[in-house]
Amino acid sequence: MESKPIHIVIADDERLFRTGIRFLLERDKQVIVDFEASNGLELIDYLRKNTLPDIVVTDLSMPELNGVEATKLIHKEFPNLKIVALSSYNSKSCVLNMIHLGASCYMPKNSKPAELILAIKEVHEIGFCYTTEVMKYIHEDLNHNNGKAVKCDFDESYLTSREKEILDLICKQFTTSEIADQLCISPRTVEGHRNNLLLKTESKNVAGLVTYAVKNNLLNLLN
Repeated sequence: MESKPIHIVIADDERLFRTGIRFLLERDKQVIVDFEASNGLELIDYLRKNTLPDIVVTDLSMPELNGVEATKLIHKEFPNLKIVALSSYNSKSCVLNMIHLGASCYMPKNSKPAELILAIKEVHEIGFCYTTEVMKYIHEDLNHNNGKAVKCDFDESYLTSREKEILDLICKQFTTSEIADQLCISPRTVEGHRNNLLLKTESKNVAGLVTYAVKNNLLNLLN
């Protein structure tokens, strides 16, 4: 009996990578790639206007709309659509963030082609496919965070609005006292937010915070 086709949409901003993944996936006769999106907006637009695929394979880092924010929209608008995250960002926070948002699988970009195809088939057949490392992260999360949602840089709600305000003022070289006066909060509260920013961004000092803001285009979002 011939296996049912698996229709896939790929979302990644690197054209060469998309082309390579499509070629590798379609070597398996069961896999059909319906569309390639270069960013999250293209992906969502395609899904809204066309017959839904079985699986979306998406990167995390993309312009316009990244993979995390696209996953949020997909989960809201197309809750039955399965998502496989394929990314070079394999930190615990990135993995858990996507799993919490409903991703059925998280695979590193350096995975072997056969591993990716096998994962896609398992997701199609049973609904999910978690590697040993991903399962380890999930267990650690349940044991230490009680299942509390973990977020990564690509999640726009990663930093609170107050933290973004303070980060903006830090980048403008305001002192702790000046930030406190401008936001009508105590210097101690400012220091608390600064410490949270250092922890969340894994920065060692203020220079690291500025570098983080520039690297993640946060200064374009702040006035």
